[in-house]
Formats: sequence, structure tokens, C-alpha cells
Amino acid sequence: SVARLKAIESLIPAPLRSAVKAGPIDGEVWCLLLENNAAAAKIRQLLPALESHLRAMGWKLSSIRLKVQITANV
Repeated sequence: SVARLKAIESLIPAPLRSAVKAGPIDGEVWCLLLENNAAAAKIRQLLPALESHLRAMGWKLSSIRLKVQITANV
């Protein structure tokens, strides 16, 4: 999962890179973990390019799923 993230890192705008973490792989579906909804909205726009890039590099992938991580501020 971390290798996949490294493969697409250059396609993610620099200010957003720290908000994106590698998540679990479930078959041919890969999950990206995002820090907030704003990052998720921008990454959602990039999904077709990210998926295409990974497939071109030889990764078996049907889709990328996005999940926003909710952190409790105590």
C-alpha cells in the first residue's frame, strides 16, 4: 500500500501530500486515508489520473476508495 502511494505521490499537489495516507488493499480496491473533507474533495477529482497511472505501472486495480479519518479532539 505504501509503495502504491509512493508511485502516485508526484501526481498529488504538494500541499495535500501530508493529508494523504496509504490505507488497506482489499482485492483490487485500494483505500486512501485522508485527513479532512477538503483533501478528499480534491483527491476525488484526481482519481481517474491516479488509477490510470497505477494501472500503467502494472498494479492490478479496479478502483481507489477514499476514507476521511475522523480524529476526536479531547
